[in-house]
Amino acid sequence: MGFEGNERGEEKEEGVMATDFFWSYTDEPHASRRRQILSQYPQIRQLFGPDPFAFLKIAAAVFLQLWTATFLYNASWLKILIISYFFGSFLNHNLFLAIHELSHNLAFSKPVYNRWLGIFANLPIGVPMSVTFQKYHLEHHRFQGVDGIDMDIPSLTEANAVTNVVSKSIWVTLQLFFYAFRPLFLKPKPPGLWEFINFTIQIALDVAMAYFWGWKSLGYLILSTFVGGGMHPMAGHFISEHYVFNPKQETYSYYGPLNLMTWHVGYHNEHHDFPRIPGSKLHKVKEIAPEYYDNFDSYKSWSQVIYMYIMDRTVGPYSRMKRKLSTKSE
Repeated sequence: MGFEGNERGEEKEEGVMATDFFWSYTDEPHASRRRQILSQYPQIRQLFGPDPFAFLKIAAAVFLQLWTATFLYNASWLKILIISYFFGSFLNHNLFLAIHELSHNLAFSKPVYNRWLGIFANLPIGVPMSVTFQKYHLEHHRFQGVDGIDMDIPSLTEANAVTNVVSKSIWVTLQLFFYAFRPLFLKPKPPGLWEFINFTIQIALDVAMAYFWGWKSLGYLILSTFVGGGMHPMAGHFISEHYVFNPKQETYSYYGPLNLMTWHVGYHNEHHDFPRIPGSKLHKVKEIAPEYYDNFDSYKSWSQVIYMYIMDRTVGPYSRMKRKLSTKSE
């Protein structure tokens, strides 16, 4: 696959953390595999298209989370923190991954409807991010691993600072902040009308929540987002998807029960191969073409992935595959 190991060698020294990214000298693998699979199994095209139940699933999560926030208007902060971690975090992370689904226009056939639904799904998250996320995420698919374009990859500052168990634990706890702010510093994009709409509607909801139900209700929403994106089982997908534990593989799938709560984002090789297939149908790709996926390394526990990432002395932010922009990608 055109792989070159850390420090320009095929092998990395046992027990020593990488000091450079893994560099590939081929294009990302998903486009070519997609063509190969479709030539052999053209019936997979029948899976393309929106999920007809997406709106109902999103609406249920949004209203349940907003109701929970109003219910906690007079609760103690300890109670709010506990409910945020063991309940609200699952709902907000579900909505974050709903926004991921909507970034691929997988709820409606018209992109503008998906954008409006993304802004709606954004409401309990507390921070406007739906529109901006789509801009960067689609680049992650088209330019996977490309140096300077794919903002899913940690910055050099992160990679050089996060070098041991303690710093990795802090990084995992705060990874949602790095994920959100990294592109704004490394590759800022000028905001447009849709960002303004997203910002205005979100801030209006936040102000209304604080005015009518108090700061604790708004605090519950923000905490649910923060703890759900850090040292949390669902946040393991941030690491499991592309962090290199096997130097011959750059995308990894997760086949565990949390897929039911995360729009099946765990089927990540399948998702990158076929981003036009909604998460609810990705398992069918593996069923139709098992020979393309059964031999890949995969996970059954996102919590275990977090533990492995923190405790393995050879793994850190440098454990990502990178490539230079090729003329084919331009």
